[in-house]
Amino acid sequence: MLSFDDMLSHISGRSDALRAAAVVADFDARVPCCPDWSVRDLIAHVGEVQLFWSAAVAAGPADSPPSDDAVGDVKPHGDMLAWSATATATLVAALRDAGPERGCWTWWKSAGAPMTAQAVARHQVQEAAIHALDAQQAAGLGSSLPPSVAADGVGEHLTVELPTNGPWPHDPARLLIEAGDGGTWLIALGQDGALVSKQPDGTVLSAEAVVSGSPNDLVLAFYRRQDLERLQVVGDERLLSRLLTWPNLD
Repeated sequence: MLSFDDMLSHISGRSDALRAAAVVADFDARVPCCPDWSVRDLIAHVGEVQLFWSAAVAAGPADSPPSDDAVGDVKPHGDMLAWSATATATLVAALRDAGPERGCWTWWKSAGAPMTAQAVARHQVQEAAIHALDAQQAAGLGSSLPPSVAADGVGEHLTVELPTNGPWPHDPARLLIEAGDGGTWLIALGQDGALVSKQPDGTVLSAEAVVSGSPNDLVLAFYRRQDLERLQVVGDERLLSRLLTWPNLD
């Protein structure tokens, strides 16, 4: 896992990359992976998310998300890029003030993942990184995730996003993810949902499908930013397709 300081640095850096790509793309350009969105919509979304999580972290341990009054006005105003930069700075400051261990409300309680400022920072690295890539694609810029962000993103998605989706709606199955620097992960799918465990290097396990790829290609596939051609699948290819279309990413 990235260190807490590295997480804060990546939130700032990837948000800067989003804004830089937005200037190249033009605010009215469409976002390829989300054709209903313009780049302006993308900047607004990321800023609103960052301001929301700023309030959630600042509130400390809670059983419910912060109220609208606590969050405040999250609608863009004035210069779009300056407003976005302020939203990023507000999030990073809230996280730094809280420190990594402070508890706070999160939506992933059912996953059993930590509900701390560090867990929020970890997720917000992925939020900023994926949307920076969206803006880069809108600008026609070839890009990929920073290697350390991609490596951490594999485990973050598998242990936070995936287990929150309830019972697996298909026949029970086991799937092995081999992600190089991102680790090797066994996913057991059934009525209890996704039970995810990281495996020691060199572990040999039986599974209906074994999926291997770089951390970058796997994370982009998890977030539906890339087709599956860059991944290698041994076994039931339908299982991977079902896994990737299962989570609600809204």
